[in-house]
Amino acid sequence: MVSKSVFALVLAVLVCGQYAVQGVYVVSKAEWGGRAPNYRVALGNYLNYAIIHHTAGNYCETRASCAQQLRNIQSYHMDSLGWPDIGYNFLIGGDGAVYEGRGWNSMGAHAAEWNPVSIGISFLGNFNWDTLEPNMIASAQGLLNDAVNRGQLASGYILYGHRQVSATECPGTHIWNEIRGWSHWRA
Repeated sequence: MVSKSVFALVLAVLVCGQYAVQGVYVVSKAEWGGRAPNYRVALGNYLNYAIIHHTAGNYCETRASCAQQLRNIQSYHMDSLGWPDIGYNFLIGGDGAVYEGRGWNSMGAHAAEWNPVSIGISFLGNFNWDTLEPNMIASAQGLLNDAVNRGQLASGYILYGHRQVSATECPGTHIWNEIRGWSHWRA
């Protein structure tokens, strides 16, 4: 007979093991109320670059407010700019959640000629003045680790801030100062 404490321990190990295999939870486009893309272009594996952005818009701290910001950004990208979907592969809210943009294996529209060779991760807010919180940093780093583990990024990928590949202030001063200390960042 298995005791309740042994059963609880085994269950905890299985749950934690499942989380380790799956990595960072990504809030799906369906969960945040996003529209389906008009079309998608496949993105290869073992990419050499990840590019970090900020949306330069409103900061959000709750699932509901982040979902609204995501819908606003997607509508702007699709309806005003004529893009097939939101431009980024993933976005990170002030709540620390990772939100699906174009997702894995879909080419983004975030950094002109870099789109076919990179994934784009954007923080929701304007980080020239908004504060980058530890949960947001942990989510971004976890997402990048997941990208390597699933083969989307090469293990030796290079991390750039958007300003390194385009004439822009993006990803904002606070993010810029943070990512320059990350192991994959290059000048």
